[in-house]
Amino acid sequence: MPAPLPVSSEEKLRHAINLRLALLGLPTVSDARSERWTDMAAPIFARHRETTRQLIDPLCPADHRIQAWLEHFLADVGPAPMLPARSFILDEAGLARTLSLPAEGDECSSPLLKSYRVRQGVLHNPASDRRTTQGVFHVSEGGLPIPDDKLAVPKRTYSKMLEIALNPPRELLKLPFTQGRPQEAQSFVSLLLRPLVCPAVAGFTEEKRMEIRFLAPGSLVSNLDFVESIFGNAGDPYLPENDAGLDVDHWNGHTGCVILAPHLVTVPKHLAGLPHWDLATPRQRRDGMCWKDEAELYNNGSAFKLTARNERGVMVTLIADNYYGYCKKEVKTQISFSANLYGLAEEEHAGGALVFPSYDLGEEFSGFSEENIGSVESVVKRLGGGFECKPEGYAIALERPEAVIVPEATTFNLRKQTVSWKDATGAVKSIKLLAGKTYLRPSGYRVHMEQMSGTNSAWRLVGTVAEGTVCHKPCTVSGGGKSEISKAISYAILPGHVFVADFDKDFDQVAAILAKDFSQRFRDAANNGKDTRLILSPQRSLGSVIKLLTPSRREYSEEYNTWITAIPQHIKELIFVLKRFHKAEWGAHWREHFSVDTINGRPGYELKLDGRKLVTNCLRVGFEEDGSWRVFGLRNDFHPAVKVQMEDDITASVVAPVKALKNLPANLHASVAVKFVENTEARLFQRPDDAVHRGYDHQAEADMASPGSFISNFEPLTGDDARALIEDAIGYNAYTAPMRDLIRDAAEPDAKPKYFVSSAHSRIVDGKPTKNPRYLQVRPDLANPLGSYLAQLSARLHRGLSAADPVFTPVGVLVPGRRNNPPEKGVRALAVFNPIHYLELPELFMEFISSMTGKSPSTTGAGSEGALTKGPFNALRPIVDLNAALISVILTGHDAFVSAAGYVGPKVRVDHDVSLLIPEVFSRMTAAERDAKALIAAGCLEKCSDFTHEGKNVLASRLGYRITTRFVRIYFGRVFDHPHAVFTDEMLRPELQDMAVFLDGMDNICATHRRVAESYFNDGSIDVAVPPLKALLHIMAHGSFEGKTLEDAGVRALFTKESLLSSSWYAQRLTSKQRADTTLWKRHVKYLETYLDRPNCADTAARFDLKGRLARAKAELTSVESPEYLAGLQHTLGLQPLAE
Repeated sequence: MPAPLPVSSEEKLRHAINLRLALLGLPTVSDARSERWTDMAAPIFARHRETTRQLIDPLCPADHRIQAWLEHFLADVGPAPMLPARSFILDEAGLARTLSLPAEGDECSSPLLKSYRVRQGVLHNPASDRRTTQGVFHVSEGGLPIPDDKLAVPKRTYSKMLEIALNPPRELLKLPFTQGRPQEAQSFVSLLLRPLVCPAVAGFTEEKRMEIRFLAPGSLVSNLDFVESIFGNAGDPYLPENDAGLDVDHWNGHTGCVILAPHLVTVPKHLAGLPHWDLATPRQRRDGMCWKDEAELYNNGSAFKLTARNERGVMVTLIADNYYGYCKKEVKTQISFSANLYGLAEEEHAGGALVFPSYDLGEEFSGFSEENIGSVESVVKRLGGGFECKPEGYAIALERPEAVIVPEATTFNLRKQTVSWKDATGAVKSIKLLAGKTYLRPSGYRVHMEQMSGTNSAWRLVGTVAEGTVCHKPCTVSGGGKSEISKAISYAILPGHVFVADFDKDFDQVAAILAKDFSQRFRDAANNGKDTRLILSPQRSLGSVIKLLTPSRREYSEEYNTWITAIPQHIKELIFVLKRFHKAEWGAHWREHFSVDTINGRPGYELKLDGRKLVTNCLRVGFEEDGSWRVFGLRNDFHPAVKVQMEDDITASVVAPVKALKNLPANLHASVAVKFVENTEARLFQRPDDAVHRGYDHQAEADMASPGSFISNFEPLTGDDARALIEDAIGYNAYTAPMRDLIRDAAEPDAKPKYFVSSAHSRIVDGKPTKNPRYLQVRPDLANPLGSYLAQLSARLHRGLSAADPVFTPVGVLVPGRRNNPPEKGVRALAVFNPIHYLELPELFMEFISSMTGKSPSTTGAGSEGALTKGPFNALRPIVDLNAALISVILTGHDAFVSAAGYVGPKVRVDHDVSLLIPEVFSRMTAAERDAKALIAAGCLEKCSDFTHEGKNVLASRLGYRITTRFVRIYFGRVFDHPHAVFTDEMLRPELQDMAVFLDGMDNICATHRRVAESYFNDGSIDVAVPPLKALLHIMAHGSFEGKTLEDAGVRALFTKESLLSSSWYAQRLTSKQRADTTLWKRHVKYLETYLDRPNCADTAARFDLKGRLARAKAELTSVESPEYLAGLQHTLGLQPLAE
């Protein structure tokens, strides 16, 4: 054999493709190097093909399971179509990407897809630029019950469509890689996925995964590149190490299959086996599953997906379209299906982040703590190594040298650029304060230095708390802010300088206010004279001063509120600046530290502190009616929270009993269970709406300029376009540096590839830019592993954990989102909500069941998205998800705070400004402060009550509770200088904006509640709804349940933890889970025994310790059959009984 040749990864992939094509007996695109290998391997390949042909069962284990299921499922309608025994197996990551474009050339085109090799990766523009959910979801009869919102398909039709799907036109089978060659390869391509279904929780459960096989005609290989980029590549399905059946610890027993078949839209209804109209049932007529004219096409020739599934845990789906979103959503659907049948876990339509409040510490910060935390040496010893201790008394992480542990009583000085402390002898030790380093105290508090936005020379110290809060945004409609919760708010911050109108006059006013006696400010005279703290007193914090100078009708006297209101805003800001930077040693001479420059002999306006210009930051919170921005000043000590993204769309979650866990974070409310969430995706299918504004979306421009990008729905631009962009100097320089660099390189003569994508130039569809430009973004926590490392380390330090202890980060706050809109042509008003509502469980689940939404660019319509906002993608009846979700919220005890996106009322557009603020505000609240009952008692939440208007009863109580000026003053005061100005009375009470629109919005909500609830009666879901939801659905549809309304104490008591845990229906879910686990482990044991009985498997058995796995499986089977196992399931979700 020739010696290995040094080749690039792209060349290696091309050689690998040619070898695989030759193995299959297909035409290759060979160069001299590849030909040497393929010529010598030709006899071996020929023998392999003949040996495979003679096999009785040539299918891989996963395909064998799928085929066996099809034969069982379709047994009553004739022979089941056979899965292809031969396909181009994508057994290595990257093969699909290389296959999706010609080996020679930068573009290929077909009626379904236009593909381009671009400088930053690949660009694929499918015929449809977005998905629709109308009439798309079809389910075969003969399996589990079919939801009312899906179209029911005769099993015979499913079998016929499967047969047609597996025999596509030859043109569809052509591989783009061989395009333009004398002989073009034609083949199916296949991929194995192992997506996550249930996250691992140490001490409670291993992670659980299902298996999914993707099969596509060769021309659609880019779809498999897409899903591989998101969910990974599980390798060669023929190899034992990739056989899920042997992975008894992690396979949950479920198998999926997805077959792309866009040619199915050309199948006439009568050839699909559908009945004539005269012979059709009422549902078949309703669903269009019949015909009057033989020319009628199945689903009217439009895109659809057709699935079959049953309680055995296998699901086989045909997708008659090649829009990428359908492929991703089908994986989501199958994960959801698997979670429903496995129990314990949920698949959630969610966003989320681990959020660490951070603070601007200025130029000097003392790390002294009164707590007896321990020394650096003791901490490193507890962590079991992994750190290099330095003689000076600090330690550096070996894995991430950017992390430095310093003593607790450490002082950080930015001007001196020192980090200093005293050792045991009292001697001062000092190291240099360096950018790019994060200094952690033994308590877990971290400090780093960073350059301030909008300045070239100003730096600051930033402190970040040790423990973050997982903000979980489930059940959120399209456009409701799932992605925004984990985005950095820093991009939305507007930096500027601190200005004075007249230095001497303004500071005279400041001095007068500082001298005021504030002890007589209270509305309740009994409180007067008690609080004598001065503004500059060390006993009064900056937050306390902001509260002191913010009007409060509840706390302060009318005279005091009038006095506060009369203080000019810029004077208040000067007081806040002074308080922020004040040092006790200044004494009465504080004024000497502030100054302005003299310009042309007159005092300037930019305030300086000790000769350095001060910087202030503002944040947009919505728009005025004329489109101008509503901008508000941020507190001087505010710094955007540090975030580690946890979720963005497809979340796998599990509820674990607290009794099984140790060392949970302290800032959790008391509950019997906690929820853990994990993102199932490695890349996120982002829609960069704001990228059309050059330079605005820094992240999108950086991502889309990066090599290896997967991009869709953008224009392919050429070198001429690049040169034209550069000639437009103003527009070109508006881009951020990464995109400018890309355009400059593309403008070079003879640049290769000849195409590139600009983030500001989305695809033109029907003469205008698409509303759905997309790209795959590497998940932020994977792109920035340092952030995840520091989050784990700081929590480990704070809780006193060893290296072997798991760091649990359960959900801390539940913050779903809704999208609101004013009335528009063809879209009813949905603008009755203020920025944040708290909903008790009955009202919350009315919201989740209906999942109402305004317009979203992702889809083609508005209205209800179905249960928990993933209705179209529920493989089972949505009630199964709703039952689990209700149990989850009851057991974990979370109060739900629902935030607004789009609009607050019909007149105030807010886009995602509120969504960005939610994690900043709620992460700065303690668990006690987030308790809804306490917030209600404190006047921070007000109840929305029913009322009568012009003789008509308005059910406003369905809006729950909404935040008040007091909530804004206290909790938004931790972010803003003037919190009372952020939300006007008209925003907090949207009915004041337009009562007619408010009334129409309420009517819209109640009508949707009725309409959606009725579907649960139509498909029999009401019979398997858990008792609280059964009562709720009756009330939504008919106004009462057994004569009781929503306000009845008996109805509301059904939603309590006590009612749940004492119920027979919950106990039944636990026994159902035990039975299912027993069945699964029996299956594992049988599969291993059968495998070990095979001849010639000794080597494999030894290599993978299959006998050890069998012993473990038998032990686990004994365990799950025991009474102790059943008792251990208490406080979990259990499992919906399969007789649903």
